[in-house]
Amino acid sequence: MTDTIALGGHLMFGSAQDDKAPATAGRDGSETATSGVVVVLKHRWPTYLALALVVATFTDGLPALEFLAWLLVVMPVCYLIFGALRGELHGPGVLMLQAAGLLGFGVLALVALAVDHGLGWYVLAAGWLGHAAWDFAHHRTKNVVPRAWAEWCFVVDLLGAAAMIFMS
Repeated sequence: MTDTIALGGHLMFGSAQDDKAPATAGRDGSETATSGVVVVLKHRWPTYLALALVVATFTDGLPALEFLAWLLVVMPVCYLIFGALRGELHGPGVLMLQAAGLLGFGVLALVALAVDHGLGWYVLAAGWLGHAAWDFAHHRTKNVVPRAWAEWCFVVDLLGAAAMIFMS
């Protein structure tokens, strides 16, 4: 657990994988110093990929409000696609919940585009924060999308929302 803290892992998520990888043992049977780092890096790859994307996206300033609003609609569509491909939309209420998420995030995107640009950034940031909570719930329940996707999307949404709030 301290390796996770030291390397910037997200404790609230646990592993991006469903199972923990076995530790690498040294010749004397003890865990090697690098094995903990390798395990953390292996399990945190969605977080590191998300961090790289956020830095690349927001380093030069905010992208257009319209582009980020469009992404707020595309993100739940990806969840529907994942759920359909994984056959996880057949449970009671699952498809309805995913459709409600798509509708809710779509409405927030439209409101962000309809109001004054200054206020629109805050509405859009609220939508992205809401989607981060959506990602967290999907990660914890292991439903609809792969856990690595939910972790990646959570980090992008959370940091993207923060960028919108502090850079707008």
